[in-house]
Amino acid sequence: MNRKEMLAAIEENQIWDVVIIGGGASGAGIALDSASRGYKTLLIERADFSSGTSSRSTKLVHGGVRYLQQGNIALVLEALKERGIMRKNAPHLVHDLPFIVPNYDWWEGPFYGIGMKIYDMLAGREGFGNSELLSLEETVKHIPTVEQEGLNGGVIYYDGQFDDARLVINLIKTAAEQGGVAVNYMEAVSLTKTFDLVSGVEVRDLINDKEYNLKASVVINATGPFTDSVRKMDCQDCLPMISPSQGVHMVLDKSFLPGDSAIMVPHTDDGRVLFAIPWHDKIVVGTTDTPITEAVREPIPLEEEVNFLLEHTARYLTKDPTREDILSVFAGVRPLVVNPEAENTAAISREHVVSISKSGLVTIAGGKWTTYRKMAEDTLEQAIMIGQLEPEECKTKTLNIHGYHNHADAFGALECYGSDALEIQGLAKTDAILAEKIIPEYDAIKAEVIWAVREEMAMTIEDFLSRRRRYLILDTRASLKMAPVVAGLMAKEMGKDAGWIEEQVAAYKKLAENYLV
Repeated sequence: MNRKEMLAAIEENQIWDVVIIGGGASGAGIALDSASRGYKTLLIERADFSSGTSSRSTKLVHGGVRYLQQGNIALVLEALKERGIMRKNAPHLVHDLPFIVPNYDWWEGPFYGIGMKIYDMLAGREGFGNSELLSLEETVKHIPTVEQEGLNGGVIYYDGQFDDARLVINLIKTAAEQGGVAVNYMEAVSLTKTFDLVSGVEVRDLINDKEYNLKASVVINATGPFTDSVRKMDCQDCLPMISPSQGVHMVLDKSFLPGDSAIMVPHTDDGRVLFAIPWHDKIVVGTTDTPITEAVREPIPLEEEVNFLLEHTARYLTKDPTREDILSVFAGVRPLVVNPEAENTAAISREHVVSISKSGLVTIAGGKWTTYRKMAEDTLEQAIMIGQLEPEECKTKTLNIHGYHNHADAFGALECYGSDALEIQGLAKTDAILAEKIIPEYDAIKAEVIWAVREEMAMTIEDFLSRRRRYLILDTRASLKMAPVVAGLMAKEMGKDAGWIEEQVAAYKKLAENYLV
């Protein structure tokens, strides 16, 4: 997957069946669905793929215990079904994960035990494992660092986890294999219309500063938190669809939660579920829920959000984390669909909505990562009708995602690449330097940087350190040590000069400040 080849495809074909604006989970899912049905498909993203909300999730593939509490059985059923499809189609990125609900009041064991049995029943054959009540001793065995004062036992249940940004890259690579075209750093400037109907989009290549006027049978707006900005290109007076909310996570060393089990706290002070999850040999704790007035591309964690996470983590772990223990904090904006009757963002529905404007702009809003495939299918069904395309059946229920490998853990540190790990290993054998670690503290090797440029359209050192590899959020200080090395490798591969290296490192240092407490 090479950006020059993708641009060449745009030069050759400026008339498309489907043009998708937005390169996150929704956009990538739609691109794959559209391309696999045989439509001429183009996806454009004004920054890097998954650079927004889609790379800042809690890293869970789940049915939604919170929705079960709310009695939203239909949403839970849909999510559990899609959870199973994700694991089947991308086993190199989606894994089972045991969750422990520690019980401190006498009623919690039977209450949550019954709830999780319902969860198991709803999952049916797609279940990831059977829930059980745990004794005090069994709970401590699963979570040695759990706060034991007042602990009565726990409940264990099973969900999934994944690498969100890596899955977006693999979805886009799969779409490309199906004949689709996707370009990052390509901004939608305006929508074009014929007889008051949307008939295309004017775009600007932000890297080469070149504009294209693209024609399309249908244009799809899949821009998440920025949904309304694209809708205003269509109709300046349209009412907002999105009520943005900020969620913050913090990352801690594995010593705070050793073992392979996660903790789920069903009810925190702000009413949200709190998770502490082992991920890439670190612990991710989140998330908060703070209403915000405007979505920004690089949201900054608020002081009170960090304090909230520290306070709640300390309640459930014997080793209380301090600000000095935080390896990274990262914030993401949730694109919640407006519900005028909701009193707060935690009560607003996460169900997705497909909207069609009078001029034919198709917009997908809301939803959750786990149901990305179903969201894409629902959106494309509407787009086919609006664009008057020849109907084709959806193929994505059984379509393996690029990198598919049933035993990717055999690749060790390269597991997240799935079958591509073999190619990276081969690349490392061509040059002893490429087999070296980027820095001694972590296992990532220099060949991965070259691979990211050649095959995954990484254009900046942030693209690599934040999304092709996840070091910006796993250990921000370590990623700053990596930055000059990564910049040098990318510059050599891309034909850039020393000035480019200096600019990249300076920009990355400024960005990383947002992730440090």
